[in-house]
Order: sequence, then C-alpha cells, then structure tokens
Amino acid sequence: MIEKRLDRAITDFIWNVVEIHAQLEDIHTSWAGLLGITQPQWLILMAITELDEGRGVAGIDIANKLRVHPAFVTNQTKTLEKGGLLSRRPAADDARFVLMSLTTKATTEIEKLSKRKLALNSTMFNDFDEKALAELNASLATIAKNARLAARLLAIDAS
Repeated sequence: MIEKRLDRAITDFIWNVVEIHAQLEDIHTSWAGLLGITQPQWLILMAITELDEGRGVAGIDIANKLRVHPAFVTNQTKTLEKGGLLSRRPAADDARFVLMSLTTKATTEIEKLSKRKLALNSTMFNDFDEKALAELNASLATIAKNARLAARLLAIDAS
C-alpha cells in the first residue's frame, strides 16, 4: 500500500515540475520579448549574470549551466553581440576560449525590469520564507543530483 502512495506522490511531483517548467518558459519568453530577443537568448543573459565574477564567462560554462550544446551558445551569443547586449573577447590566458560579458546596454535593460521581476518573484514565492526556500532548494538539488545519476544508469542500460 505504501508503495502505491509513494508512486502516486512521485508522479504528482513530476507533473508539478512539468507544469512549473512550462510556466517558467512562458515567463522567460515574456522577459525576452521585452528586450526583443528569444527565450534561449534571455536565458544566456541570465546565465552570464549569474556566472560572471567580473572576468567574463566562457561559453562552455554557459552551456553547462543551461544544459545545452556549446555550439548553440556560440551561435546565440554572436547574435546577442550584434544586438549590443553582450561583448565577446578571447581569454587572456588562452585565446581559444571566448569570454562573454553583458554590455552596459544589457545591464541597463535588465535593471529596468528588476522591479517587475521582484514583484513576479514575490507572487511566485509568496507562501515561502527564506528557510522554507532554502530547504526546498536543498531537496531539489538532491533530486537533481539523483536524476543525473538515474539518467546515466538509463543510458548504460540502453546501450
């Protein structure tokens, strides 16, 4: 009996994640539209914002953060560079790597959205305090780690 309830809880969790993912995609598409870019390009800008510690961010790091192919990041960042939202320069220690940073234009445009983003986050996470969010994030990180392991095991079984 417990097995069936646990299976139901897992299934409910998975469908909730699917729903959240779809809603977040819609939200990201809306933010991107306000900047005149695509949803994947918005995510690239957000990844750079998250990862850049003042030196720029390598394309491989962006690809890993977004779980996409590095060639996709290269293609999209060239478009973002043409739009004046991102600068690309060779790494000082290894010219094979291109480091990317947001331009002043991108930073200004994203900053214009910050009040709206705060309001949206407040709506989405209204029922959570900092401790509850920390616990939720810890649980999700554990599930993500286990899901990566499960995916690798499935890939081994399929081969």
